[in-house]
Amino acid sequence: MNQLTDVDLGDPELYVSGNPYQVWDHLREHAPMYRNRRPDGSEFWAITTHRLATAVYEDRQSFTSERGMRIGGEGAAGRASAGKMLIVTDGTRHRRMRDVLNPAFTPRSVRRLEESMRAIVRQLLHEVRDLDSFDFVDRIAGRLPLYVTCQLLGVPRNDWDLMIELTRTAFGSVTEDGGDPISAELQEQAHADIFLYSSDLIAERRRRPGDDLVSAMVTGQSAGYRMSDEDIQVNINGILTGGNETTRHATAGGVLAFIDNPTQWQRMRHDTEAVMATAVEEILRWTAPSLHVMRTALTDVVVGPQLVEAGEQVTIWNPAVNRDEAAFPHASRFDITRWPNRHVTFGMGQHFCIGAALARLELRVALDALASQVARFELTGPVRRLRSNLMWGLDQLPVRIHLEDDRD
Repeated sequence: MNQLTDVDLGDPELYVSGNPYQVWDHLREHAPMYRNRRPDGSEFWAITTHRLATAVYEDRQSFTSERGMRIGGEGAAGRASAGKMLIVTDGTRHRRMRDVLNPAFTPRSVRRLEESMRAIVRQLLHEVRDLDSFDFVDRIAGRLPLYVTCQLLGVPRNDWDLMIELTRTAFGSVTEDGGDPISAELQEQAHADIFLYSSDLIAERRRRPGDDLVSAMVTGQSAGYRMSDEDIQVNINGILTGGNETTRHATAGGVLAFIDNPTQWQRMRHDTEAVMATAVEEILRWTAPSLHVMRTALTDVVVGPQLVEAGEQVTIWNPAVNRDEAAFPHASRFDITRWPNRHVTFGMGQHFCIGAALARLELRVALDALASQVARFELTGPVRRLRSNLMWGLDQLPVRIHLEDDRD
């Protein structure tokens, strides 16, 4: 890299074929508040240090999420969600919406799903245990969180595979066989189909409420606030995204980290209970599936060495922040006993991820099942990364699992 002006963090190709950690390390050292100029003439500030990320995440007076939370998200779709979807809503409306949603996501509430999670993982592992090769992302990492999210929302079991197909198309980057990129038209159609499905589900729950999250959104209120059907639709879409993508990419990325660090996997297997809590947090730090989060300045504000003017966009690059040596000694080392671990994978402040307890439990259940059955993982083909400047993760992870009773 010859010049900082050569870097465009918004280019999705950087995360497929480039070396973003080299770029982030360079920026963290030389320009922790970096003005990113894009080919189309747009600009945004990029943060790569833990200190500055914390300052912006926790400053609810100077920054807003309602003008989009990702690069390019300030367009028509982003404006349509502003003030309706939890992650792009601020202030009193955000608090009341969170009050309606939060009971379903407390640690106590999500523990009710644990046995179901364990049954799902057992079945998924049973289906692949004798295969010479399979895509871990598709067959395990992508299915567990989406099945759990469908159960949480009250989607009937017969429709779970339909939701997998729709979300794969809506939020993926390449076709199922790893070929051509998914077209914008196909993605838009998949999003439209999700909204249509959500509309039918909402109507059904208004007629016959149950004990699922959609029913809670339909019947819940906070200080007189009730969610409209449109509010519920956009939040179902957001929950499908967050509920699927974070655990999917954390689980797959964690397995790849264990493949690259086999001694850590042996520690995980032989001391599972003792290291489980710290292993979950280290995998979350290491993988950081939410690649960036954007805020817009409401007023002129100083962030570190820079004056950010009102209306300017500021982005926090979570994987870069999670590798900041100032906050994480030996940050480039994958260490499942690391503590403390102040990663920003779930964000901070008022927009701290509402599904954090659910994601942690899903990851814990998956790790527990894998550690009890899998002696080692073997890569059987090239790893393919997601082509995205929003989600940081794997599209394909071809592996074979060697079980405890394998002799080859």
